[in-house]
Order: sequence, then C-alpha cells, then structure tokens
Amino acid sequence: MGSKINQHLYFLSLIIAIVFGFALIRSADGQYLVGVGSYDMTGPAAGTNMMGYANLFQNTAGIHFRLRARTFIVAESSNGTRFAFVNLDAGMASQLVTIKLLEKLKTRFGNLYTEENIAISGIHTHAGPGGYLQYLIYSITSLGFVQQSFDAIVSAIVQSIVQAHNNLKPGSIFIRKGDVENAGINRSPSAYLLNPAEERARYPENVDKEMTLLKFVDAASGKSIGAFNWYATHGTSMSRDNLLISGDNKGAAARFFEDWFSSKNESSSITTNIGKLMEKSKTIKATGGQQCGKTTSQGFKVRKNDGSLFVGAFCQSNVGDVTPNVLGAFCIDSGKPCDFNHSSCHGDDQLCIGRGPGYPDEILSTKIIGERQFQKAVDLFNSATDQLSGKIDYRHVYINFTNIEVGLDGTGNNTVKTCPAALGPGFAAGTTDGPGVFGFQQGDTEINKLWKQLRDVLKKPSQYQEECQKPKAVLLSSGEMFEPYAWAPAVLPIQILRLGKLIILSVPGEFTTMAGRRLREAVKDTLINNGNGEFDNDTHIVIAGLTNAYSQYIATFEEYAHQRYEAASTLYGPHTLPAYIQEFKKLAQAMAKGEKTTKGPSPPDLSSVQLSLSLNPTGDSPPAGKMFGDIKEDINQPKDGSFNKGDRPSATFWSANPRYDLLTEGTYAVVEMLQGKRWIPVYDDDDFSLYFKWSLENTSFHGLATIEWEVPTKAIPGVYRLRHFGSSKKAVNSTNHYFTGASSAFTVS
Repeated sequence: MGSKINQHLYFLSLIIAIVFGFALIRSADGQYLVGVGSYDMTGPAAGTNMMGYANLFQNTAGIHFRLRARTFIVAESSNGTRFAFVNLDAGMASQLVTIKLLEKLKTRFGNLYTEENIAISGIHTHAGPGGYLQYLIYSITSLGFVQQSFDAIVSAIVQSIVQAHNNLKPGSIFIRKGDVENAGINRSPSAYLLNPAEERARYPENVDKEMTLLKFVDAASGKSIGAFNWYATHGTSMSRDNLLISGDNKGAAARFFEDWFSSKNESSSITTNIGKLMEKSKTIKATGGQQCGKTTSQGFKVRKNDGSLFVGAFCQSNVGDVTPNVLGAFCIDSGKPCDFNHSSCHGDDQLCIGRGPGYPDEILSTKIIGERQFQKAVDLFNSATDQLSGKIDYRHVYINFTNIEVGLDGTGNNTVKTCPAALGPGFAAGTTDGPGVFGFQQGDTEINKLWKQLRDVLKKPSQYQEECQKPKAVLLSSGEMFEPYAWAPAVLPIQILRLGKLIILSVPGEFTTMAGRRLREAVKDTLINNGNGEFDNDTHIVIAGLTNAYSQYIATFEEYAHQRYEAASTLYGPHTLPAYIQEFKKLAQAMAKGEKTTKGPSPPDLSSVQLSLSLNPTGDSPPAGKMFGDIKEDINQPKDGSFNKGDRPSATFWSANPRYDLLTEGTYAVVEMLQGKRWIPVYDDDDFSLYFKWSLENTSFHGLATIEWEVPTKAIPGVYRLRHFGSSKKAVNSTNHYFTGASSAFTVS
C-alpha cells in the first residue's frame, strides 16, 4: 500500500514538474498568454472643452466617431511575469487617471497589475474632451476638472483591462516593420537642422517613417485576435475649430483596420429594383418620439462588444515635431509658404496654417492620413512572420525631473541640472497645426514689457529659474506656481517593457524626432553592453509617447537653442533630453543585469483640490406639444427620389443635452436599413460616415440633435432611415428618461 502511494506521489511530482517546465519554456518557444480588450471611453459630447489646442472656444458639440481604450496583455504563464499596454483615443495619459486606475485594479486583482507593469498611452487626438489631467496648466481652458470626462476614461481603461485579462489564452506574437509614406512631415525643420550634420546624415528623412506592428494570434484556433502598432504623427488632422469628438487620424485608422478585419462593410451582390424601393420608402413616415430603456441603444450597435472582437490599435511614438498636414504650411492671406524659421506671415503667427492632404476639408485629411496608416498596417499584418520569443520583463521608476544632476561626459566631472518646469514665448505662438496667441512667434527668446508685467502678476520667475532655462525666456514659470494647486508636474514616471526582443520605452511626453532617435540608440547600446549576449542588433526599440503621465515636449539640446514651439514647451530646461537618456540608461542596465530598481518619489494625488468651474446641464424640456425624439427637420428627399453614394441625407430631432448619459457602448445615432419587414442597424456613431451633431435652437434654446450620413461607396442600395437615441432630465436631481425617434424613410441607389 505504501509503495503504491509513493509511486503515485512520484508520478504526481513528475506531472507537476513537467507542467512547470512547460510553463517556463513556453515563452522561450514563442508562446505566451495573450489577451486583448476594448471599451468605449467617449466623454461628454456637449459643452466640454477639447484637450489639445488650448482653444477656450473649442467645446464639444457632437461626435464624429467614438473614442476607445484598447488593451493587450501578455504573460509568460498564468502566474508568470506579465504586463498590460493600454492605448487611449485621448490627447495623452494623465497621472491622476493612472493613480485612480491603480486603486480600482487593486480591489479587483490585488497586486497583479501595478504601476510597474501597466502602460497607459494616448494617441494625441486634439478632438477629445479635456479636464482629466490634475495639473492646472492643462485644465485652464476646460475651466478646471471635468469629472464626467475623467470617469469615462478611467472606467473604459478598467473594462478594457478586465476584458483582456479574461481573454488571456495561449498565443503567438509576430512583429513586422515598414515605412509609412506621406503621413507626416517635420513642422519645425529649421530646428531639426540645428542638430549636428554628421548625425542628420545618418538618417534619410527629418521624421521617422517606420511603423512597428505586433500581430497577436490565438494558438488554439490559429486566428488573429488583434494588432497594435507604433508610428509617429500628430493627431491634428482635425483643426482647432472642429467641435466633433474624434480619434483623429489614428482613431480613424483603428476603425478602418478593425472593420477591414471583420469585413463588416463587404459589398453585397443583392439585386434591387430601385423604383419599387422608392415607392416603398414614400410610405414610411417618421416615428415620432418614443420612450425606451437605458440600454436600448446598445442593442442597435453595429459592433456588439462581447469581448470577441478583433482589436486594432494605432499607438503614438516620438511625435513632437511631426505633423500630418503634409502639404506644408501656408499663409492664409497670400497663399505663399510661411516664414521658414518662425512659421509666421509678416510676423503674425496666426496667419500660418498647415494643410492636410484633403485641404481644405479636414475630415477628408483625417481620412486620408488614417488610411495611409491603416494600409501600411494591413501590409505589415499580412506579412508578419517574425515570431517573438523570450522573456517578459519591465522596469519602472518615478523621478523628480526638476532637479536632476546630469553628467555630460560620463566622468562625473562635467555636470548640469534640469530646472523647475517653465514655458517660453514660443509656446504661446502655437504651431502650424494650431496657431496660438497674437504677438508671439516661434523662435522668440525675448518677452515684451507688457507680457512680462502680466506674467509677474501670476508669478515672477526666480533668478535661478531664468538662468537655468536659458536661452528660453520664461513666459510662465509653471514649476514655481502652486496656487491654487500645482500648475505643472515635477515627479514623472519612466518605464521599460520587454516582450522578447521588443523593448517599449514609455515616455511621459512628446519627444521630437531626433530626441527619440537618441533615446532609442542609448537604450539599445546599454542593453547590448550589459546583457551578456541577451540583446543584439536585432533588438527592436519603440517609443510609446504620451504614456503614464504628461509633461509636454522633449527637444534636443541643439533644437532647444532655437526656441520654436517644441523647445519652448520643453519644461525642464536645455538638459531635459540628456536627463531622460541618463535615467533610461539606468533602467536599461537594471533590466539587462536582472537587477531591481527603487520606486522613487510618488507623484501627488491632487484629486481633492481640483477646481471645477464648468456647468453641468440643469434640466431640459422639449417645446410645447413636442416630445424628445420628434422630428424638427425631416429628410430632404432628392428630386430624383433617391440618394447616391457621397450624398448626405440628414434629419434633426428635438433632443436633450447628451451629457445626461454618455450612452457608453451605445449610440446617439443609427442608420437603419429595411430588410424584409425588419429595420436592421448598419451604421452608428462609431462609423466614420455618420455624424451626430448637438446644438441649441437659435430662438427657443431647446436642444437639437442632427444626424448626418455621408453615404459610403460600399452602401447597399435599399431603403434607409436615421434614428436618434438620447436621455433627458427635467431637473438636476430628476431621474433620467430615455427616448428614441426615427426619420421618414429614404432610398439609396
């Protein structure tokens, strides 16, 4: 009996050892646990200032297409090392978002996901709701903190991580690189030219054109479950005058990629009799407003988020000086190119505007730049055969960037320091993507007497600050301003993630092209020199820009001397980039040698002191005799009785402020198609072709929702109608009432 027990114990031990051994060698053989997730993070679509252009009058007034949080998680085994990478359709990451996210994840997962192994990166759209960052300089135009905007982002990240975690299964990861053509040019070429000639000669372009793509494949089915890529171009195809929520070119590329994979818009060979369809559509009138439930609109979504959808993400990189407005910058008064050194016209920065490839149509420019990234991603996705294998690892540290001692020659004898945060006059000038304040130009190194007096009312910079920041003239000494709370960050995170031979550098800002090249090169050399053969020239280094926190720009020392916008927005002085390189080299060395790092000083949680001056809606009602969801302006039927591809049928409904309910994972707008006797949703407000616009009626100030559909080339001939969903309150403390309504029918031929 004892011998049988011993025999059973021996076999059990052997099985455990084999299983454990397989778990250890799984990643070495190129198989990891892989999971992807995605969740709606669209914030308030009315009356909320957008984050990016710092334009006080750029307040949301509808949705072009929805914003999403997209996540991938990789793990060596169920109990092994892992990390999560989250890509946000947002202007940038937020330190406060990270802090509150980690609190929520801890209650759900314990210490499985922490600040060390989670990266949260923003695509840098300038068309998303703001008010979610904790430092005052970033919430002035949003009139302070916007809780609804903040909550939408945090909730979406949590849900996308939960979804990716629940989807973790054995899988393989493939990597592929290639150049994206004509999707970005350097918007500060005069500053780039100040970098050493021998350094510039090593690169064929003054921007990085390379896209790096990861393809995730489920082991059991062999099917692809997602793809994430990194490529540098600004989210400024949509202008500072746009009022529709949009993921800009990268959000558009993600929508195109995910739809391409699912082939949802595949052409149909249905034969139709347009004459009969036209007669049919004439008999179908508007429904009038009707009550519905809180989640009713979710049932009308074209893409049901059940956790099984393919996830495609277009992540940001060293984007600092890269614009998608690839036709160049021109003077709007003369049509001539802008001044090369200052990007102004006759000394006026506001006349110099960059042109996208669809100029003057910014929606078309967004589509074109998005398509160029999408098409390259498809090429890389279809040809990705280089399988990743090896360790998963990470290193993370917090650093006070306001007083870093930086050794310039490696001996420790020649040292300099970073400075408290400050902005120069070139920051106020803005860029060719979005001009700033009149009276400033990029490249300014002096401030006139009037502006100095106004500056000093807020805070006169210390003598130390003025000397430390030279040649930048200090227009705003944000790092010395603490009333009513801190204006700028001091403590920032830096992070390195490793997935086999792929290294991701998480940076809390916008590195210029050359700054990013120097950082990548320094980290790669450090890994190779300290990795005992574990790293080599085939190690891939990518920069994930605007990740985990936000601290504006990082220009090279040479570019800093020119004080164009990027340099004037390099917060911590002329030695900011050397400081980043020095600290990243320490992280890389620790990773290569298998050493731990100290956490560093924790950033503050300023949630309890946030000011919020923006007003929430206080209650809406429709005009007398009307219901929410009733038609105000029905479809304007074409003379020939049928709309063609490219036409824009639209309808306007009496509606309430969309801030009463964000309809998360739902929709405010739907295009329905009549199939037999049933209306089937075929497009919603997550589609590039459909526009949801919210406004107030000019005289009565009642709310209006306009739905406009640009009929796509792939639309199937048939009978359609437009449907609106919304929510209302009669007073601040009232319960929500949900409503819907549909237009009369129309025909597409």
